[in-house]
Amino acid sequence: MKIGFVGGGGIGSYYAGLLSRAGHDVKLFARGEHLAAICSNGLEVRTPKERFIARLDASSTADVVVGCDVVFVAVKSYSLAEVGPVVAGAAQSGAAVIGLLNGVDIAERLRALGVPRERIVGGLVRASIVRSAPGVVERLSEFDRITIGEFDGAVTDRVSRTAAALREAAVTADVSDDISHDLWRKFAFIVPMNVACGLSRRSMGYSLSTEHGRALVAGSLHEIVLVARACDVSLTDQHEAFLRKDLFALAPETRPSFLLDLERGGPTELDLLAGTVSRLGALRGVPTPIHDVAVAAFEAATLPLV
Repeated sequence: MKIGFVGGGGIGSYYAGLLSRAGHDVKLFARGEHLAAICSNGLEVRTPKERFIARLDASSTADVVVGCDVVFVAVKSYSLAEVGPVVAGAAQSGAAVIGLLNGVDIAERLRALGVPRERIVGGLVRASIVRSAPGVVERLSEFDRITIGEFDGAVTDRVSRTAAALREAAVTADVSDDISHDLWRKFAFIVPMNVACGLSRRSMGYSLSTEHGRALVAGSLHEIVLVARACDVSLTDQHEAFLRKDLFALAPETRPSFLLDLERGGPTELDLLAGTVSRLGALRGVPTPIHDVAVAAFEAATLPLV
């Protein structure tokens, strides 16, 4: 397959490297020092068990992904509008577009950027992957898993072929018959973590060590479950219980990327995460006081001092 990636961060570069090594024709849209390093020395991919150099076609030119069979979008949400023309151009040339962002409304965001509805496939990643230096990406977790699926639940040829290509690259790849449900489950796991760590400006262990902190995490999760149900996504009481157990079992040193973005003082994925809960709650008539407060606090924290 001819497979494109828009976004040269950890996730996009990592899977581009694996697929290239497996023999697929991989195109990577990237920029800056990372792109320069890949063009000069190749892409170094590190996992807990190995290291290798991948050679792939990387460019900052938008048409690098035109003509691909499938294009994965793996940028931070605050960069999505910037790469919108690149993704739309690939889709208009016939590519299926699979978003690997963390939110539950990525399909709507892609459509707003000019990607035809029929070209969009849902997707999510479960892994901890970072770009540790220009030209170097590293998987920190012992596992990596990609789930993809059509939003109508059909198992299409494009989804089956893409999953097969990922498996050829030694990636655990699943085809979902309810990708919206899967996206909401991941969302309900990551947002409480970002809310707790963002408000405390500390790693997850500090929130989980106090009664009030645990109540904050559980309350954030419950608000998301109620909003999901209002959006016709069935997150059951059992799902909520499993997610709460997983959240409470997180390693104390867990520091989500949202917290790191806050600490750097740069853009964050606020709108994609807690902001989405607050916004959808208001639209569906579901109270979301925890997320409303979190959004107000995070917005204030990023304003310049006067």
